Amino acid sequence: MSATPAITIVEVSPRDGLQNEANLVETANKIALIERLVAMGARRIEVASFVNPRRVPQMADGEAVIAGLPDAPGVRYIGLCLNERGVDRAIATLDGRRPLDEAGCVLVASDTFGIVNQGQSIADGITANSAMLAKAKAAGLFAQVTVSAAFGCPYEGPVPADRVIDLARRMADAGAQEIALADTIGVGVPSQVGELTERVIEAIAPIPIRLHLHDTRGLAPANAWAGYQAGCRTFDSALGGLGGCPFAPGAAGNVGTEELLYLFGRSGIDHGLDLETTLAANAWFATIMGRALPSRAGKAGDFVARPIPTGATS
Repeated sequence: MSATPAITIVEVSPRDGLQNEANLVETANKIALIERLVAMGARRIEVASFVNPRRVPQMADGEAVIAGLPDAPGVRYIGLCLNERGVDRAIATLDGRRPLDEAGCVLVASDTFGIVNQGQSIADGITANSAMLAKAKAAGLFAQVTVSAAFGCPYEGPVPADRVIDLARRMADAGAQEIALADTIGVGVPSQVGELTERVIEAIAPIPIRLHLHDTRGLAPANAWAGYQAGCRTFDSALGGLGGCPFAPGAAGNVGTEELLYLFGRSGIDHGLDLETTLAANAWFATIMGRALPSRAGKAGDFVARPIPTGATS
């Protein structure tokens, strides 16, 4: 067991990993993916999004996915909700065989992206998310919120740190049980991520913080490390580094789960997942997607000594 503080990884590949994919993944394959994530050791998994299927066709089978979730003791399942109707749909699944455990709400940190992404200004989002959090908690769901575009907006550019801190405080006051900061388009750098993470932790303690990092410019693992150094202990990631946002131009995939397992595992920090099982899941899901997945560690594998080639000389 590591002597340094452990981390928790929230696997988002069934939702954020797939939402931007043009080719629809069959419901049975989504459920099979979730089963493999459980086998990897994932204990929090974002499995579906309750959004308008015309805008995000990949998520149209959310209720069907939830109906087929594996009954895995100790695993928590998350449904993403962008509005109160989404929370209602999440609550409606609670009569199922294996219900959801968490409702993940979203507050965008810029007016323009908020309107493009979910038809809400910041002020509208504060009002809507306050009501959503209350409704989800009343139904027995763990209610958490992600502050999206916290490190930069695709339309407005840099987002002031003070604005993000204020939004985090407002969501904490509204009853959020966890608050995530999302680098939705992958523009953050380690110094920025570390500073903002530390300031938000100070502002909302003891409510836990989570980081959601996209790897558009190859800095997501470094940003995760900066967040860890600043006190964050929970990180979103997606198997194979899949992902993107349909409404954020230029956004690439999430930080790969394989990247985080390699980074934290070789740094002596416990993460609770098995890298070899994760690499096998990557290879399997690549056959479903019909292409190699983006994760660099997923392609390179773990660091192991290789046999000396026959005939090699020193």
